[in-house]
Parts: sequence; C-alpha cells; structure tokens
Amino acid sequence: MSATLPAPYEVRAYNSAHDSENKIHDDSVARRFGFTGGLVPGVDVYAYMAHQPVARWGRAWLERGTAECRFASPVYDGEMTVVGAEAAGEGLSLRVESLGALCATGTASLPEAADPPPDLAAWPQVTPPAARPPAGEDSLAAGTWLGMRPLHVTSAVAGAYLADLRETDPLYAAEGLLHPGMVLRTCNWALTHSVVLGPWIHVGSRVRHLAAGRVGETLGVRARVAENYERKGHRFVELDALVLADGRPLARVAHTAIWRPRQVG
Repeated sequence: MSATLPAPYEVRAYNSAHDSENKIHDDSVARRFGFTGGLVPGVDVYAYMAHQPVARWGRAWLERGTAECRFASPVYDGEMTVVGAEAAGEGLSLRVESLGALCATGTASLPEAADPPPDLAAWPQVTPPAARPPAGEDSLAAGTWLGMRPLHVTSAVAGAYLADLRETDPLYAAEGLLHPGMVLRTCNWALTHSVVLGPWIHVGSRVRHLAAGRVGETLGVRARVAENYERKGHRFVELDALVLADGRPLARVAHTAIWRPRQVG
C-alpha cells in the first residue's frame, strides 16, 4: 500500500436536495436563516470528502475504513469545492474549503481488520409509520427506534447518484459498489421517514464501515435515538445507526443533526 497522499480533490458542488421536504436546501428559506442560498446536503459534502480515503486505500476503505466529519460552514450549489488531505498518524486529516471558507473537517483511517458484525437481535427493525408524527421531544425521545422505507439500489439509482456527486473515481461503476455517501444518507432517512421535520441541518457523523455495499442490494437502517438535547437554542438529535444491505451490516454510524434550529423556535 503506497503512502502517497492523494492530491486535493476539486468538485463543483451540486444541491441534490433543492426540491426535498427539508427547506433548508431551498434558496428562499435558507436566506431567512441567514445563509446565502440553499445548503448542499451534509451527506453530500461527506461524499466529497470520501473521495480522498478511497483514493488513498481503495476498496479496502469501503470494507473496513472509518471516518468522521463535522460541518462548519455551508457549501453552496455550483461553487467549486476543494477537499484536501494531510497525513495524521496512519490516517488522513480532511478539510473542505469553498468560497474561501473552511466548510468541513474530518478524519479517515484504515484499521487492520473490520469490526465483527453486530448481533442483529439487539437492533430491532422498525417500519416507519404511515402517518408520521411531528418531530419533537417525545417522537425523538432517547431510546426511540427509527427505520426507513427500503431502497433497492438499481444500476440506474446508483448511476444517478454518482452523477449528482460529480464523482470521478471509476471504482464504483467498475466494481458495482455503493458510494459511502449513499450509505450515510440512510441515517437522514431514518429521521425523515419517521417524523415530520421543519428545516433541519445535519452537523456531523462518525462512520465505521463493516462491509462494502453492492449495486442491486436493498438498503435499510435501524437507528436508536441516543440523545435529544438543547444547545445554544438549537435542538439536537444523535442517532446510533446500523446500516444494512440485504440484511447484512454495512456500517455503524453516530449521526448528529439539529432537528429544530433556534430560528424556528
């Protein structure tokens, strides 16, 4: 395995969620919150960051790698975004910059071996309700289990996602692998398929890959609300999530979001 650091990765950001239910991605709503325009989803910014560890370690990182990301400033649609990587011990330190601002920081590493698969009996499968309750201290109370509507990832779905990301690494198409950004996106769906949210913001995640996902599999997630708390006027939720493909564990994720910004309160 070469120790050469990957070159800075440049991507023109694309707001894939402009028409989503989360209006923080809508230009007019985001401006009322003090932003320049609709925010590029955090899971997509993470996907840009993931280009670097895949460039460094290849498929092995998708099978057993770890990552952490924290979002500091928005990335906007159409703006050139640069992901830099520096050595940090045996791993990588990652930075995302756009419009002269530091937008996100993170780390990535490649452990010697993947964690053993968890006992699925400890992770109950939950079907999202047909009528979602409003997000709140009760519906997102600590200990609550959340799920998502299954997503069968066809080649067309996977290809459209790679196109939205402007992903340039040929690994995914060549080997029929799922992008790690799509794996992380399931944690958003655990929230949005379970409760009705107003404008909300993904602020960071910690990811431990357990296996690589494959095109043709069906994604699901089993997520437990670990915490629901207030900080500086924002209401936060933290999820402990297990992402699965055809019932086999792909990743364990600690996922943090502001489910009610103080501007709404």
